[in-house]
Amino acid sequence: MSEVSSVSADEWAVWNAFYRMRRQLDLALERQLQHDAEISRPDYEILLALFESPEKQMRARELGALVGWEKSRLSHQVTRMEARGLVKRRECDTDARGTWIGITPAGSRATLGAMRDHASSIRRFFFDVLTADEMSVLKDISGRVLTALGPLDT
Repeated sequence: MSEVSSVSADEWAVWNAFYRMRRQLDLALERQLQHDAEISRPDYEILLALFESPEKQMRARELGALVGWEKSRLSHQVTRMEARGLVKRRECDTDARGTWIGITPAGSRATLGAMRDHASSIRRFFFDVLTADEMSVLKDISGRVLTALGPLDT
């Protein structure tokens, strides 16, 4: 049996402060994105990935891996976005099991507007409250935690 590490009261206080900050920041950014661009964070993740892809489309499998979602979650999200005219689906000509997901002109417009507004919100809620030294330390900490976590299995 492996030894269980205990967490001190001070460590719990740090963890709880970080956890609350991250959740509230995520919620504030999501609400602002919905208000400014009328899209959700999941919409934005999909749209941004498609917008940044060279051909403005991706295979569903590749898109799911990029955003870290299971096939069913991606399918449901794409169905909702397709109904709103943000993306379009088409079968792959060379692989009957494959599907292409592409961004529409409306999806591109939504992405461009969201990128500008989202960056502004990130600046206001996050960067404007940190000093340059704090940003450097946070970048280092984030890198070490990500290294400890290793690659995500999706």
